[in-house]
Amino acid sequence: MYCSKCGTLEDKVIDSRLSKDGRSIRRRRECAGCGQRFTTYEELERADLRVVKRNGSSEPFDLHKLLNGMLKACEKRPVTREMLKKAASEIVHGLEQDFAREISSQIVGGKVMDALRELDGVAYVRYASVYRSFQDIGEFIDEIQLLGRRAKTSALQPELFK
Repeated sequence: MYCSKCGTLEDKVIDSRLSKDGRSIRRRRECAGCGQRFTTYEELERADLRVVKRNGSSEPFDLHKLLNGMLKACEKRPVTREMLKKAASEIVHGLEQDFAREISSQIVGGKVMDALRELDGVAYVRYASVYRSFQDIGEFIDEIQLLGRRAKTSALQPELFK
């Protein structure tokens, strides 16, 4: 690993610990040349998942694209970035376990909508409106009514009566 300060390849590991999600290792390192300290993360290399789009083309699965879509849906909502990262990580983990190499974009979108429904109803409707290409206000109303009929299980709003 090159030191970002002096470019030396020699370093020593000062501290190693498991990340919060348990899927990567955080290593604190010190450059042997200049003494600069830096952090590296080590994680399991994932299988090359590919997403098959509606038009039949495919592209490599992109976690950043998934997370950015979720972030846009949750803009100005009381959902933290950490909550979204955790949800995205769970989505990816589930996809890796359930599918070999190729995944339909409809399955990925469905998993994202399920995760957002649990986190925030407004974010769910925002995402659904883009994902399902709502054409008029009636489709918004239908989706909101459908959401209202489901049991309220928001992660942000605990149940008052059990």
